[in-house]
Amino acid sequence: MKRGLFIVFEGPDRSGKSTQAKLLAEWLKKKKKKVILTREPGGTRLSEKIREILLDPKGRIEPLTELFLYETSRIKHTLSIILPALKTGKVVVSDRFTMSTTAYQGYGRKIPIKTVETLNNLATCALKPDLTVVFNIPDRVFNERERLAQKLFGPDRMERESSQFRRRVNKAYKILSSRPGVVRINAVKSIEEIHTEIINIISNRFGFK
Repeated sequence: MKRGLFIVFEGPDRSGKSTQAKLLAEWLKKKKKKVILTREPGGTRLSEKIREILLDPKGRIEPLTELFLYETSRIKHTLSIILPALKTGKVVVSDRFTMSTTAYQGYGRKIPIKTVETLNNLATCALKPDLTVVFNIPDRVFNERERLAQKLFGPDRMERESSQFRRRVNKAYKILSSRPGVVRINAVKSIEEIHTEIINIISNRFGFK
C-alpha cells in the first residue's frame, strides 16, 4: 500500500491555522480521501492530558520540563496516530508539529536549537512532513487578535507570556518558513482566500483534483 501524506499547519497563536486545518480536512473528505485531523500537543488520550498540564494558566513549568512534556506528548502521538495512519495510506493533517517546538521552546524559551531539534527527531522517529504550511502574520495584527481572544476566552499559559516572548516566536516562524518543504501563507487574508490558496497548493503538489 502506498504511504499516505503528512501535512502540517504551523504558525503563532491566533494566526488562523486551526480553522484552515479543519477546512482542509473537510475538503479532502469531499474528495473521498481518508483523512485524520489531529493536533499537537494532543491527538491521543495521554497527549491530551499532557496538553491540559502545558496550557493550564495556573501552572508554573520550567523551560526544560516544558520541552520534555511536549516531546513526551509527541512520541505517543507519532507512534499511536500519525505513523499508523500514514502506513495505511491516509492523509494526516496536523495542527502543529515539530516546528512549533523549535519556535516556542527554542527561539521563545532560548533553549539551544540543536537540543530542541535533536529531541524533535527522536520523538518523531525522524518523521518529516510532506508539506508544512506556515501562517505568517505581522506583529501588529497578531497582537490585535490576541487581545480580542483574551477578552473573549481568557488566555492559556502560553498566551500569557510576555510580548517579548511572543515577538521571538513570531520572528522564529519567519525564519523557519524559509526551510525546504515549507510554504508561507499570508495570514492576514480572509478565511476564504486562504482556504482557496491552500487547496491550490495541495492540488498542484499532490495531484488532488
